Amino acid sequence: MPFMLLQAVLLPLISMPLIAVLGRRLGRRVAWVSGAILAYTNILLASAMFDLWNGSAPVVETYAWTNALFALEFGFSADGLSLPVALIANLVCNALVIFSTEYLDHRIHAIYNRESNSLNAFYYSLFMLFSTGLLGIAFATNLIEVYIFLDILLIPLYFIMDHFGYVTRHRVATMCFLWGFIAGALFLLGSVLAYSQTGSFMISDLPALVGTPLALWSALLMLLGMLVKLAVFGFHVWLPWVHAEHPSCIAGVLAIIVGIENYLIARIFVQQIPSIFELFSLPLMVWAVVTMVYGAYLTLAQDDIKRLYACSTIGQTAYSLLGLASCSAFGATGAVFYFISHSLGKAILFSVAGIVVYRTGARDMRQMGGLAKRMPVTATLCIVGSMILSAIPPFSGFPSEWIMFVGIFQQGIQGSVAALSVAVLGIFATFLTSVYTFWPVMRIFFGPPRPDHENVREAPLTMLVPLLVLAAVSLLIGIYPEIITRLLIPAFTGIP
Repeated sequence: MPFMLLQAVLLPLISMPLIAVLGRRLGRRVAWVSGAILAYTNILLASAMFDLWNGSAPVVETYAWTNALFALEFGFSADGLSLPVALIANLVCNALVIFSTEYLDHRIHAIYNRESNSLNAFYYSLFMLFSTGLLGIAFATNLIEVYIFLDILLIPLYFIMDHFGYVTRHRVATMCFLWGFIAGALFLLGSVLAYSQTGSFMISDLPALVGTPLALWSALLMLLGMLVKLAVFGFHVWLPWVHAEHPSCIAGVLAIIVGIENYLIARIFVQQIPSIFELFSLPLMVWAVVTMVYGAYLTLAQDDIKRLYACSTIGQTAYSLLGLASCSAFGATGAVFYFISHSLGKAILFSVAGIVVYRTGARDMRQMGGLAKRMPVTATLCIVGSMILSAIPPFSGFPSEWIMFVGIFQQGIQGSVAALSVAVLGIFATFLTSVYTFWPVMRIFFGPPRPDHENVREAPLTMLVPLLVLAAVSLLIGIYPEIITRLLIPAFTGIP
């Protein structure tokens, strides 16, 4: 199909005025229009992935932007690394836009005490920017594109938080925007330094950066921008606030926005400039393990269900960083696979948190208990999401984490004692994950039921079915991981 990637990236953006107009007439039913558009882009991506899986060449679309001052080449590339990431990210967006129909209506009534077609139009038109931003980052072929699409994601994050978030939504929306802007500015500064050394913004031209005077500074600035977005220890302070106070219907998308920096590290550093990235290997591995352990203990200290899952994102995204920092093919493959798996699991768990808040009106787990009898499907989904994040078979977390730790231990055994020690500590952190993912399951859904929850009932199908689809996808790639690995492994050919 001509302009397949251009359609996938720009169609959600172009559809925004249509959704805004229809939303004023259809109200929350306009979610189905948004869902249909994202479903079409999913079909485009799935067909491209199917062809690539069967041996076709990557899809590359190139465009030029020229004027009297400069000539900039940009475009999109769908290969074995970008396509799985793009498809899963878009699938999560598709699922959560349908999930939003009931949850957003609940938030509008809670905040504004009324129905509002205009607010529905506002939300669903902005939501489409998530798909454009995430697909643009995945398929981008030059650093300026990456920067633009990173900043595009700040627009819906800010306005949706400001209008539909929780108690401190105005302050947290500003915090989200400022941290995202700082991270993007660091990345842009590093990109400009790279351009000054290579004469190109193209990601494929980055190998020419090796050996130049400003190579290390350029790489360091780009990497720092990504680490701020990843909320690693020291840069983590914004994430618990932003993640917990966002409406649950987009919290799963925010988990992808945070984690997609791991994809960028794989694309820019591991693929293009591995010799420079190796200089950061051991410090990043140590930093990742510190973040994993700190994130785990921070999560265990929470009683607020949304804040608990928000804090867990800090530790979970650091898993992929640990795999990438091992500078091994298995580590990088497992790291990207784990990011894909984490995106599915965290979308399920955040949405389950939203369902619990929607049905009980409470966020404090000390006010919950015994809900499995009244919400059996929701309880099952919470267990499934916890199994995905805890790497328990047969879901996708298990093969992704297994592959990743093979690479991490390869680097540790062949490298220094410090690297091996970090690998062992990383295994220890995985046990903490099981604790903090199943602990809320026991507190919320099991134990003695509370008298004030006698009238609680199961969530509507529009909230459950999208999550069941995500769980089924995780189960499929968990049982048959070659769906992902056949594409990812060639992306890191030439890396030890």
